Amino acid sequence: MIEMNVIENVIPCTDVVKLTPRIGAEIRNIKLSADLPEQTIAAINELLLEYKVIFFRDQGHLNDTEQERFSIRFGNASPYPEGTRPIFEIDSVGDLPTDIWHIDWSCMDAYPKISVLRGVVIPSIGGDTVWSNTAAAYRDLPPTLQRLADELWAVHSYPGSSNKIYTEDFTRPRIETEHPVVRVHPETGERTLVLGSYVAGFLGIPRYDSHKLCELFDSHIAAPENTVRWKWKQGDVAIWDNRATMHRATKDYGDQRRIVGRATIQGEVPVSVDGRQSIARFKFMEPRPG
Repeated sequence: MIEMNVIENVIPCTDVVKLTPRIGAEIRNIKLSADLPEQTIAAINELLLEYKVIFFRDQGHLNDTEQERFSIRFGNASPYPEGTRPIFEIDSVGDLPTDIWHIDWSCMDAYPKISVLRGVVIPSIGGDTVWSNTAAAYRDLPPTLQRLADELWAVHSYPGSSNKIYTEDFTRPRIETEHPVVRVHPETGERTLVLGSYVAGFLGIPRYDSHKLCELFDSHIAAPENTVRWKWKQGDVAIWDNRATMHRATKDYGDQRRIVGRATIQGEVPVSVDGRQSIARFKFMEPRPG
């Protein structure tokens, strides 16, 4: 990882404020732009790998176009199951269930590696987002549970059971992928848990037992010592490593409006601890049979 003094040399006058012992840092005194030098983008990426999620205040100069231009400095834009919009608008008026632990589009085989979220309309109270370090959650598992997790595979599905509207709408595209419950991070080598709301069950394990196992692993993911909570202001930007985190929004803002815009960067197909790759059962945008 880049040492702090190197970060300061690459991004002059920038402060890196660690938010919790295990996850999260606020990067101060930097204006995000697609025109940042390559070494600055590389330094931001190193901070991302180190802290899993990084935050930037006062980025109100960004609009959808500039957010997209900045985001693709980290790789190719990832497509969405419901269209090719570069910025995916998440509006509290809609029916997208964001207040449950999830990995962005983990139903895809090569799900996004990075997400970039911008606060557009922020309620006066509430509406925070919480992230968890899934590498730390894995490390906290007792050795016996680590070995079990290393061997498990799960089916991630869209539409998923977390949203009744989605599960009853058979006209939507179907995506389904078999992922290892533990993947090896392609840049850090860490082992991270791959779970969340898209999980339909574990391969070879009955539904009831799958549910109980999910609850067990989720209790480690959601443990307060593995999490960081961000209180949004309009113009804030959060960037997270979608391969080493899970996140959830909080619905505690009543009837106020909340809109955030998200860009995602295409990731790699996960690799298990024994070297096997995730397997797509139904391809992106393939019609749902039956």
